[in-house]
Amino acid sequence: MNRIHASTRLFGIILAALVLTNIVVTHNVFTAPFPGHNDFMSRWEGTRSYIIDGLNPYGEQASLNIQGRIYGRAAAENEDPGYFAYPFYTVFVVAPLVATDYAWASAIWMVLLEGCLIGALILNLAILKWRPTPILLTVVLLWAIFDYFAMRGLLLGQPGIVVYALEMLAIWALLRRHDALGGVALALSTIKPQMGFLIVPFLLLVALREQRWRYVGSFTLTFGVLMGASFILLPTWLSDWLGQVGNYSSYTAIGSPVWVVTQYYLGLGSTGELIVISILVAYMLIAWFSILIRRHPERLLWVSMLTLTITHLIAVRTATTHFVVFTLPILFYIHAWSKTRFGWSALFIPIALIILTWVHFLTSVQGEFEDPSLYLPLPFTILFLLIVTRRRWWKA
Repeated sequence: MNRIHASTRLFGIILAALVLTNIVVTHNVFTAPFPGHNDFMSRWEGTRSYIIDGLNPYGEQASLNIQGRIYGRAAAENEDPGYFAYPFYTVFVVAPLVATDYAWASAIWMVLLEGCLIGALILNLAILKWRPTPILLTVVLLWAIFDYFAMRGLLLGQPGIVVYALEMLAIWALLRRHDALGGVALALSTIKPQMGFLIVPFLLLVALREQRWRYVGSFTLTFGVLMGASFILLPTWLSDWLGQVGNYSSYTAIGSPVWVVTQYYLGLGSTGELIVISILVAYMLIAWFSILIRRHPERLLWVSMLTLTITHLIAVRTATTHFVVFTLPILFYIHAWSKTRFGWSALFIPIALIILTWVHFLTSVQGEFEDPSLYLPLPFTILFLLIVTRRRWWKA
């Protein structure tokens, strides 16, 4: 027993040393000489303005503070104003990092995001009950970090990576009956509502249907504390936040993947977009029915992935950095291929994905902006695969 404790302590010391070294290297090589991480900047400066300056993070002065750090001036009419634009309780997540300067804060945040990508990968493998060979595991790990969608999230400091990790933790906990942990993770994942506006109610309904009261209770308590503390500290936060969210479409050029297809490419207008959204939501609700009413628990993982896929197809505004949520279904197919007679070639799937996503970006980028086509291949491919291979998911 003492030998086990000693090994655990040694592992903890080595891990802490690696993390600290990573933070220092990230600071010295990236964040100090090349300030950026604009997606994190808006949350960090909004939090700093609230805690240090006593400002409303949604207010005009806090917004000017954010713009001053990003542009060195107020944002022009055609530029992203960099609003805080997240629920107020995001402040609780970022607050520990406002005690230091931005270069160190963004270095710590970037290492945290790397940890979320690695942790989520471990959870995904556990969900699939898959132990890949050391070589395949190494390649998959590199893909999980250096794939275009993940790396873009790291470079921008995208909080969506944290939300992705929390959602995977909530799903894993529901499957493995770690209910208190799952409910807390699901509640914390709401810091970015557009990533979970469908999966959160679905997982709660599943927990209710199965009378998993600790899952529902821990979510309710955690979410209640977050909301209650937010209203105590800033009573107007909800209306202020909704006001900024309402202005979001005025400075974002690209909508959901469904919007890109129906309006940007096909010119079908909002009516065409609404029809496609209705079809997708109807299919998703039928899948929910199979779990909640017809009681097919073997379909839970498939329905969860379908729900996340449709979320990112129809959300009013999504981002390619959110596509890290498709890691689990991609791993499912890599795993399935690795068990065939050509299993050795599964090694090349993550390598191909890294190359293809980066080539697509580099050959289509327009100035500082992604091409709308970048929003389409992955979510629609995953949707197609989920539909045509659904029975394989249920059997697995």
